[in-house]
Amino acid sequence: KRIGAISCVLVRPDGSLAGTNNDWFGFIHNLKQEQPDWRADAGPVVVLGSGGGSRAVCYGLMQEGAKEIRLVNRTFGRAKALADEFGGPLQALPWEERHDALEGAAMVVNATSQGMVGQPALDLRLDKLSKTALAADIIYIPLETPFLAAARQRGNRTANGLGMLLHQGRPAWKMWFGIEPVVTTELRSIMEKSIQGA
Repeated sequence: KRIGAISCVLVRPDGSLAGTNNDWFGFIHNLKQEQPDWRADAGPVVVLGSGGGSRAVCYGLMQEGAKEIRLVNRTFGRAKALADEFGGPLQALPWEERHDALEGAAMVVNATSQGMVGQPALDLRLDKLSKTALAADIIYIPLETPFLAAARQRGNRTANGLGMLLHQGRPAWKMWFGIEPVVTTELRSIMEKSIQGA
């Protein structure tokens, strides 16, 4: 209810439906697995986008104790509405300030569709981003978006959206089948090969 989006549907024994959102869980647990020293409260986080994916990311960051989330969206009104709704550490910024918003950030997250196959690359200059900052993307096709490639080339640590997809499946499988899978290197490798062959 808090995120305002459903990513998983469960059919109850009586035939009624229940919806949950596991995307926030997937995003956070991917970061914890891929970057074990990551902390949400390590410094400001810049989140680009304000759709369902962004709502899940912001919720997860808040659950993990983020103290400052700079929310930037192409339509400022949507970012402002989300920041007002969630409150706390969220601050909405206009799209024109996205480059400057990176200054002092410990992490930047692309939660837009920019960079996805068939979409233009994310229009973001990284010159003000610290080289110690983590760059994350919720996109997994392609596995490395132009945004992540640019961040990696300048020395930033990166995390793509594949782990978010895999980790959000853990609670879904537990609800559906009573089994909670483990996200292993082998599972990730199988998925990477599948995506690259797609």
